[in-house]
Amino acid sequence: MHRIALENLRQFGKSYSAELLHALRRTAEKSGVQVYLVGGTVRDFLLGRISHDLDLAVSGSALAVAKILQRELGGGTLVDLSGPKDEAVRLVWRGEQVDISAFREGATSIAEDLPLRDFTINAMAVPFLEVLGDVQPLTLLDPADGLGGLGHLGGLGDLQEGRVRHCAGAFVADPVRMLRGYRLCASLGFHLDETTKEAIRQHAPLIVNVAAERICYELQLIFDSPRTSETLRAMAETELLRQLLPELYQGEGVDQPEFHHLDVFDHCFLALQMMETIIAEPGRFFPSHGEEITAYLKEPKRVRCLKWAALMHDIGKPVTKNIRLDKDGRVTFYGHDEVGRDLFKQFAERAKWSKTDTDLVGSLIAMHMHPFHLCNVQREDGVSKRAALKLCRRAEKELTGLFLLAMSDSLASSGEKKPEQMEEELLGLFATVQKIYDEDIAPVLLGPRLLTGKDLVEKFKLTPGPLFSEILGELETARVEGKVVDRQTAFVWVKEFLRDRLLEP
Repeated sequence: MHRIALENLRQFGKSYSAELLHALRRTAEKSGVQVYLVGGTVRDFLLGRISHDLDLAVSGSALAVAKILQRELGGGTLVDLSGPKDEAVRLVWRGEQVDISAFREGATSIAEDLPLRDFTINAMAVPFLEVLGDVQPLTLLDPADGLGGLGHLGGLGDLQEGRVRHCAGAFVADPVRMLRGYRLCASLGFHLDETTKEAIRQHAPLIVNVAAERICYELQLIFDSPRTSETLRAMAETELLRQLLPELYQGEGVDQPEFHHLDVFDHCFLALQMMETIIAEPGRFFPSHGEEITAYLKEPKRVRCLKWAALMHDIGKPVTKNIRLDKDGRVTFYGHDEVGRDLFKQFAERAKWSKTDTDLVGSLIAMHMHPFHLCNVQREDGVSKRAALKLCRRAEKELTGLFLLAMSDSLASSGEKKPEQMEEELLGLFATVQKIYDEDIAPVLLGPRLLTGKDLVEKFKLTPGPLFSEILGELETARVEGKVVDRQTAFVWVKEFLRDRLLEP
């Protein structure tokens, strides 16, 4: 049960600047139209949540009202948000924004407008001037009260029950609302009404008609929530997810070797669930590095990308699956990490992702097997400084994220042939690599170079080219390993390197 108090709306005035509120009051009084506080703004304040959105519905021209507000503020930028059937304008002023929309689809009253919205919890309104005044009690316009004889939406009741229920015809009018419904569940901790689930199941194919940017926006908000895994599971139940992530569904029924207990599809889902659990309690899974990981996770975009990497890390397996008859029918997925990166980039391009996010998730997918390969080495011979340096160079700033991904991958696997201490081995490897990085790698990579390309030209008469990068890179490795300690030993090392390559001048 969610506590709802109409008095929460009194907090409205504390969330925006006094200048904006005074200008809005004057606008409402001068415009000659009815002005209502609507949608997510009403919903959030009823829930006692701080709302950063300010949504107004007006009985006249949204543009005309926006221009009055612009004059009252003495500035601001107007952005047209109108759709084919509806007029809407956003005014941005000193970091604050107000969205103003005319009544939808030609509605002539707020009573006709509200049922045309997406969900009942967004289909409530309050006369705007009442919110700023001393009216007691406030008038909450909720069609469940029989407003205008238009039937019962029941937004307040649904809000009290934590239920997301669609308004009639919502998904046909705008299919992205199906995805928005799940986003509301994810961000508010609500559940979908059963009739809404059935409507989404019926209309799921319509989502392909929605612009990729709008889908991306809603999905990323779901991934920003702490309920990503359960929300995607719910989307899978209505087949909406299948329309959005066909690459993921290629893993359905693709069995894996005895290291795993699930097919590729369910393993990816469980890896996402494990990633969310690790993100929520990093110290539980990395007891010696909890604070360090918490600091790493402070950037929301990074957290979102880690979840995507967990969900999509094995999408390369279906196309790389091979049954090795020469090895007693053993199932292999050689190269699935690199193939997975390529497939993910194709998805990200289609979904209109930014290059930064695409590269981050793609690189994590391409690297996700590296820690497991090093665990094998660690079991046999221990991890060398050279091996640790190779991993650190590859992962760069995302070394911590790579181990979070490896841990979520391991936790999502519990086949009978999985090494008994796999998670402990990953913890040990992480600690070892971090120690080598702090003591041996960081002083080299973050400090001044002993030699430069200029030294190679003047001392060894070499011509600039790809060989320079190879020499300087290997020289860094020699420094990390302790084979080179100063410029003198660096020159000796380069001379030996060139001699071994038969390139000595």
